[in-house]
Amino acid sequence: MKLIGIGFGNLVSAERVISIVSPESAPIKRMIQEVRERGALIDASFGRSTRAVLIMDSGNVILSALTPETLAARFEGRALEEEAKDS
Repeated sequence: MKLIGIGFGNLVSAERVISIVSPESAPIKRMIQEVRERGALIDASFGRSTRAVLIMDSGNVILSALTPETLAARFEGRALEEEAKDS
């Protein structure tokens, strides 16, 4: 299992992430509200403004204060490290 840092010492399993999106659009805001009402929202932003929303395969949604670009770079960096190990 590969863990990726999403800010403030929080980690998620890289294999369980379906997508990383920006929280700005109305459909994403509605999705966050619906997940919050279901009790499946995890706020890992520590009170900071939410810059990225991670959608997990379990149905949970995680809010992060890091940008989607920063998180994508962390995921890609991990993938590049694994390819180097396999070579």
